[in-house]
Amino acid sequence: MNEKGKYDKRNKLNDLTGKEWLKLTKSYWFSEKCKDDKIAYNHPAPFMVKDIEKLISMFTKKGMNVLDPFVGSGTTILASNNLDRIGYGIDLNEEYINLCEKRLENKNTYYLIQGDSNVELSKFDDEFFDYIVTSPPYHNILKNTASGLRSDNSKKGYRNGSRQGIEYYSDKKNDLGNQDTFEDFIKLLKKIMKKAYNKLKKGKYCSIIISDFTVEKKEVCVQSYIVRMMEDIGFEFVGTIALLQDNKPLYPFGYPYAYKINHHHQNIINFRK
Repeated sequence: MNEKGKYDKRNKLNDLTGKEWLKLTKSYWFSEKCKDDKIAYNHPAPFMVKDIEKLISMFTKKGMNVLDPFVGSGTTILASNNLDRIGYGIDLNEEYINLCEKRLENKNTYYLIQGDSNVELSKFDDEFFDYIVTSPPYHNILKNTASGLRSDNSKKGYRNGSRQGIEYYSDKKNDLGNQDTFEDFIKLLKKIMKKAYNKLKKGKYCSIIISDFTVEKKEVCVQSYIVRMMEDIGFEFVGTIALLQDNKPLYPFGYPYAYKINHHHQNIINFRK
């Protein structure tokens, strides 16, 4: 008996059996760590290799092209490589491109580009990519000086802050993390994702990983803005997966005066062209 289940030859989306496919349709996943994640903590907002592998295995077949227009520490490229897909990553920051290269030593075919996605995406043919997955900068929250979010316990062998000891991505005006207002942030992200839409094959998928966050000390339902933005571009919203991160520390943000939420999950917001 095949424990993985039976593969249906009519499956044009991925290489999964019916049983494997079904497990990945849950509306929540628990984030999984592995040894390949360690170096990524040199980036202020990494995501885990195993989490991205699940998405890539759901939305692509072997040999397909995967794009991350905000590649950061290179997790998407590493996960693509592990699954025999071809990863393409773009990032403004030379430091993070170098970090990607370090993580990808001795790996197979991949492409890393230092530059502005708003410019670099125009150099690809339309409908070139089979899947897009990315986690864009969260507006300007890395400029929050709250020390609790930056506490560095890496010497103890773990990371207990979401962005320990890290400043912000760059000082560049075209950096999503440097937009003056949340509206400017959404406007620039929409401009980039519109170009990404043109480079994605018809019928294929795009996943944006982002949590809600505060803007000028007010909680914002960021997911609602992302869904409206993507639908305006032409994408169809197909559902959100809550990526649970139960290992994060708790901070008494509002105690003992007011309720302030601790964000212990990311929203994996999925769309189809």
